[in-house]
Amino acid sequence: MKQIACVFLLVFAISPLMAAPLSISSPVQQATLIELYTSEGCYSCPPADQWLATLKSHKQLWTTYVPVAFHVDYWNYLGWRDPFAKAQYSERQRQYASHRYTKTVYTPGLFQNGREWRAWFSDRRLRSPVDNDVGVLQGAIDNNQLRVSFTPVHDLSAPLQLNVAVLGFDIMTEVSNGENEGKVLEHDFVALSLGHYQGQVLDNVYQWQIADASIDLNARHAKGIALWVSRVGDPTPIQAAGGWLR
Repeated sequence: MKQIACVFLLVFAISPLMAAPLSISSPVQQATLIELYTSEGCYSCPPADQWLATLKSHKQLWTTYVPVAFHVDYWNYLGWRDPFAKAQYSERQRQYASHRYTKTVYTPGLFQNGREWRAWFSDRRLRSPVDNDVGVLQGAIDNNQLRVSFTPVHDLSAPLQLNVAVLGFDIMTEVSNGENEGKVLEHDFVALSLGHYQGQVLDNVYQWQIADASIDLNARHAKGIALWVSRVGDPTPIQAAGGWLR
């Protein structure tokens, strides 16, 4: 069967902290993108945040499991404005609802590879990924450039979108109002930014080149990065990978 090779080129301004080359790679088997939709204004969210933080020490972190915490903004009116909340994260969760992958938006809300993980509330054990070979997703940061490539096992016959999330770790917030008033909240895997990159197909090669990227790899708290590819118009990840920035 004909294969499609996908090649992405993103150019970043990287500080000396990023001088050493960084390589990221997924297995051929589909990795699991774990998405947590959370908010500092939600009283039931801290246990989910704490659970996600335990994945920092998981032996299959970044290969089999790629966690991302999206802070939504639809609870900001409750008296506390979440400093990490963004409207685009709320919209991403609503996209899942519009595709009928969930009936409604709520926090804490968890997804595994684009499918609602409601069973998390009764059983928080990670499941072994389904044996589904999709292709290798690779990324490399070197010489002020982020290069990402994805070669599907099967012909996808569709435009692909590259998604890049810079992740924050070891974050502590003293909440002075709202449902979590008086608490000190701790966060890891926080999406500090999320970029989407589309390209054109030339000779079965998908190519992206962004010379003036809006992603700040050296933002405060930035210590990790998550990459995943999806079809244009559908948030469901096809393959994911991640790694530590420093």
